[in-house]
Amino acid sequence: MQFIPWQNIADWHCKACGYCCKLYSVVLDFTEWLRIAKTFGMEKTVAGLDRFYIKRVSDGSCAFLCNHTNNYYCGLQNMKPEACKLWPFKVLSEPKYGQPNQAAYDYGGMRLYIYADTMCSGLRCGTPTWDFRYTTIREFAELALGVRQVQYKTTRAVAFRQQQWGRRLFP
Repeated sequence: MQFIPWQNIADWHCKACGYCCKLYSVVLDFTEWLRIAKTFGMEKTVAGLDRFYIKRVSDGSCAFLCNHTNNYYCGLQNMKPEACKLWPFKVLSEPKYGQPNQAAYDYGGMRLYIYADTMCSGLRCGTPTWDFRYTTIREFAELALGVRQVQYKTTRAVAFRQQQWGRRLFP
């Protein structure tokens, strides 16, 4: 994992490649774990020493990763964990990965530091576009702060296309 400040990113769009769901384990808070366990059963989760995780299937990917002709989408759209909603971005209260001036984002009187994981193929480096700066980054900040629950600019659009095709959303 290598993180870059959001001001070094021209734009971001989910390519539905599924790499995020194949490469990383999803850490759940207790409320997320409880909701998933009640809905899908405890066997879809794993307990660590001090954390809960979404179970990974035999190929190492998330148990809720769905595939339709090599377009991947999350089967947990209505209860997607915060870590998944935010990926590939990290929204922090301190500049953990350096370049604080480039990572700084002011929202509602708060100074946040937003970085992106360069493993995401949907990132395009450069000077931020207007849309990225004023809608995409704002959405990620609001998701991280709990101000927003519904995703628009993030991966949610991919799942809606799948629903329109009549595909099942849950494995």
